[in-house]
Amino acid sequence: MTYFSPTDLIINPDGSTYHLHIRPDQLPHKLILVGDPERVPFVSHYFDKIEHKIHKREFVSHFGLLNGQAIGVISSGIGADNVEIVLNELDALVNIDFKTRYANDQKISLDLIRIGTSGSIQADIPVDSFLVSKAAIGFDNLAQFYGFESTSMLATNSLATWCQQINYSLPVYGAKASEKLVHQFSEISQQGYTLTAPGFYAPQGRSVRMKSMLPTFLQDVSMTKFEGETITNIEMETAAYYAFSASLGHEMISLNAILANRITHEFSKNPEAQIKRLIEMTIDVIA
Repeated sequence: MTYFSPTDLIINPDGSTYHLHIRPDQLPHKLILVGDPERVPFVSHYFDKIEHKIHKREFVSHFGLLNGQAIGVISSGIGADNVEIVLNELDALVNIDFKTRYANDQKISLDLIRIGTSGSIQADIPVDSFLVSKAAIGFDNLAQFYGFESTSMLATNSLATWCQQINYSLPVYGAKASEKLVHQFSEISQQGYTLTAPGFYAPQGRSVRMKSMLPTFLQDVSMTKFEGETITNIEMETAAYYAFSASLGHEMISLNAILANRITHEFSKNPEAQIKRLIEMTIDVIA
């Protein structure tokens, strides 16, 4: 049995995880994940009851009941680095005994649903539509530190071949969504492969005052296919969520409100209304 030392798994004096500040007895096994901490109460507003409210740094958590089942919503903040913290600590909460610091014999699988915003990189994917990420390719550096292992991971050789098409030389990784949750959210007919960027400006093809080293990156990606699949949209968390969830044995899906079309240069005239629609649709599906 593996022992997790006090410096590998930091547990607060009250028995909660270091960053999320959640105790094992508080965590429901069905969770909605959002980026913006201020979006958490917009989700928990639809719960029948809120039993716990926790706030530490950018991580805000509300746990309660919906139609008699335990449910929660947690904010991750922005980016794959924050996802790395959230997924490690959520997994530890259900699969490690915090008293003994040994892994539990029986592993628990969480249902994780990301509600996020995204930009389309295909002209025919309209602003104000919804899209399910069937899979995602990550351009952050997590694959340099983790040996993601799962049948849901995208093939390394295929990723390397695709990177050659877009003239990108650094390592990337990729993983697929939970088949169970994709089926559960089948009413969202628009599906695709998502690119997870390590930043908002140059990594997503934007230029303000800093010069991009890859000025045609977005156009190059939009015109290629990965194993016959079109890269449909771009955001900042999904690939990390998918890789960690697949490797740790959790069910994960990313639902995207398309607020921008980067090819036609359109942006939603009422982004908050679209996010609200996606939240309500998600609650209806899981209730």
